[in-house]
Amino acid sequence: MIEPVIIVTNNPMSRENLSNSHEIDYVVGNTMDVFKKVRDYIHKGHKLLTHPLMSSIKPNETPYRTVVISKGKSESVDIQSLNYIEEGIYATEKFTQKFGIPQWSKQVLEDFQLIDYDLIYHAFN
Repeated sequence: MIEPVIIVTNNPMSRENLSNSHEIDYVVGNTMDVFKKVRDYIHKGHKLLTHPLMSSIKPNETPYRTVVISKGKSESVDIQSLNYIEEGIYATEKFTQKFGIPQWSKQVLEDFQLIDYDLIYHAFN
C-alpha cells in the first residue's frame, strides 16, 4: 500500500507488529466492535482498503479482526466501503446469532491472532 493508512484492530499481535510503521487504532472489544469503529471512520470520509471478511474463517469463530482504512478522508462517504463494512456487520450478527461464539483455549486464540496478523501482513507485502 502506498498511501498512509490507519489500522483498526483488536488483535494484540497486529498492534505489536505494525505499530512502528502504521497508525493503529486499537479496539478493546470483539469483531463487531472493530467493524463498528471502521464504520464510524467510513462515515467520516475514510475509505476501506481491506475487506472486513478477508478470510474463510466465519466471523463468529475468530475473535480478532484487523481492517485497514485510508488515513486521508474525503468530503463524502465512499458507498462501496460502507456497503462492505455493513455486509461484514450483518454477516457477523447472523453467524453469532445462529451459531454463538465458541470458547477457545489460549493456544487457539493465539493461533487466531497469528492468522489475522498474517493476512494483513501479506496485504502490505
